[in-house]
Amino acid sequence: MSSERGLAQSSARRPTIGVFDSGFGGLTVLKALLQLIPEADYCYFGDTARLPYGSKSVETVARYAVEAAHYLESHGAQMLVIACNTATALALERIRSGAHVPVVGVIEPGAEAAVASSKNQKVVVIGTEATISSHAYRIALEARHLQAREKACPLLVPLVEEGWVEHSVTEQVARIYLEEAFADGFSDADTLVLGCTHYPLLKPLLRRVVPEHVSIVDSAESTARAVASQLERLVPSTGAAEERRRLPRLQFFATDSVEKFRRLGERFLGHAIENVQHVDLKE
Repeated sequence: MSSERGLAQSSARRPTIGVFDSGFGGLTVLKALLQLIPEADYCYFGDTARLPYGSKSVETVARYAVEAAHYLESHGAQMLVIACNTATALALERIRSGAHVPVVGVIEPGAEAAVASSKNQKVVVIGTEATISSHAYRIALEARHLQAREKACPLLVPLVEEGWVEHSVTEQVARIYLEEAFADGFSDADTLVLGCTHYPLLKPLLRRVVPEHVSIVDSAESTARAVASQLERLVPSTGAAEERRRLPRLQFFATDSVEKFRRLGERFLGHAIENVQHVDLKE
């Protein structure tokens, strides 16, 4: 595969990984990548002017995502991470066929992690309306012989973006959703998959709400592990020792307000965001 050869040829220098999302949630994936693969450089594209993707057609989501992929490739991305559950669910194969570099989505790694986590093969997945309506997680989990209960939790994303990650209102909303998700034959499900990249910010709250026997699978962390594994196969040595010692270079691109991206993005990434460039992708 030419994209894999191109990435392997880059082993003399630090690889650059492109991360794409419709907005801010994918920054939790970037955070996990930075922790697991600090020897890479990163460019992040948030299509903030055109979110949410959930209300758009498959054709439109695929077109937007391929445009972003090409933009990231033009800025040196040698691997692409689709850190958006909706884009992964609706258009991953279209993105892969339109990109010129290896592409990793968030759903398959999350499903793989659920297989490793679950002892009784019963799993609950929570996500946005669009992701849950696609049944992408259920299909991926059932293909691995797990029973899956999907639950849309549409109020959680705006609560996270409001910064209410430890608010009593958020806890009450999460409790209602999860009581419904674990009802009717799924009370013994032993794994909860976070099928939205906003939800890692709610992990401490969700840990309090779910039954004690339930393990929580964070698809951001699972995706980072999948990227690390693929990168290791393609680039056994990621560069000279002196390059490994320096900090990753981070570039951020947003299609809407740079200031809003900085302000909201810090909540997801966990530290200040610099070097944000505004991008105007034509319709």
